[in-house]
Amino acid sequence: MKQVSDNGSSLPNFQTSPLRERVLGEVHARPFRPISKQRTVLHYAFLTNADEAAADHEWLKEFCISRGGHGPAPGARHYTLDFGGGTLSWEQHAEFTTYTWDGLANPGAMFASVPASHPFGVAFKAPGDLLVAVRLEVRGRPENESWREYFDEGSLTVSQLEDGAAIVATDFRQDGDGLTRFALFVDTLSDVQSGAVVQRLLEVETYRTLAMLGFFEATGLQPEIRRFEIELAELTEEMKDASALGANQDLLDKFTALAAALEAGATASTFRFGASRAYAEIVKARFMTLREEAAPGDLSMAAFLARRLAPAMRTCQAIEDRQAMLSRKLARATTLLRTRVDVDLEQQNRSLLQSMNRRARLQLRLQQTVEGLSVAAVSYYVVGLISYLAKAAKEAGLPVPNASIMTGLAVPVVIIAIWWTVKRIRKHHGEH
Repeated sequence: MKQVSDNGSSLPNFQTSPLRERVLGEVHARPFRPISKQRTVLHYAFLTNADEAAADHEWLKEFCISRGGHGPAPGARHYTLDFGGGTLSWEQHAEFTTYTWDGLANPGAMFASVPASHPFGVAFKAPGDLLVAVRLEVRGRPENESWREYFDEGSLTVSQLEDGAAIVATDFRQDGDGLTRFALFVDTLSDVQSGAVVQRLLEVETYRTLAMLGFFEATGLQPEIRRFEIELAELTEEMKDASALGANQDLLDKFTALAAALEAGATASTFRFGASRAYAEIVKARFMTLREEAAPGDLSMAAFLARRLAPAMRTCQAIEDRQAMLSRKLARATTLLRTRVDVDLEQQNRSLLQSMNRRARLQLRLQQTVEGLSVAAVSYYVVGLISYLAKAAKEAGLPVPNASIMTGLAVPVVIIAIWWTVKRIRKHHGEH
């Protein structure tokens, strides 16, 4: 029997996680927009950092308010609004922001002038540096292949999608307006299915471009890594001949500086290489979702991109592997050299302790000699005092025997007494 809480909800009064609404809503965050035939889609992706993304969020909010809307909510990462007889979609990602608009295509030839109602005019404010620019035409099944004249035959790819329900053609080149052209010919797809295909094609172009950023990061790091490798070999060769403690310490400083420079470069490139791998995996996943197959006599998009995307990812991986290998070699060489320096320091400390031990023994002997002399000196003065006392007592008429005999008899007693006193004092200080 279903229980109803006091507030009318069918759920008990459980403590709800603050992330529950966001987690459940993320599934519906970017729904596929139905797209019919005879549509033009313009898609732009801009590289944005945190400050640029925040400024773009505010600009879009003001833009929507000026058109009678309310704009994206604080913290929102996607928003859709009607614009120019079509739909403008905005999405924010970790390092880029996309704007996508679809409107009614010109009834004439394909890839004619862009519809004047698009939002990317002088009033549009780009949030960052442009990276991706796409123009995608959605048409019905063509009666002939005259559309091929809009593409470069040398890099043209033609693929069947969704088990032949649609055909897509592109050459991955920029046209005169700087846009990459895609032509999607829909046969049996519904409007919702067409919207899903369009979104995945746009994602393929966006993510394959972003994935290539890692390749240029890798090629830029190659000269620096080669310099590190040469410098490491030279330092290792010097380490074989270095024997003095000062020379080893200088080498250790050089190894430490080299390791710091290597780790700084590796840390700076870790995000880029990781992101490129993730983007490349997304591209593969989108091709699998599209169920893409090459049209008879043509090259598929996946096969065409694999010629450059796969080697680029392998280059990124190779650079990462070289960085890791260099780091391990540097760590081993530094550890070995530090061990050598520590051994030299221990040898030096042992020699110093031996020298201090010899000095302490000499000091002890000197102290014992001084103590012996001090016993003799103090005894001499004490015996002298006894002699003066004996002579004074005899002069005073006291019954004192011979003063000289009395003084001589006092000598061994005084010496023993003073020696015993010094020994007691030394023993007392030793205990403390």
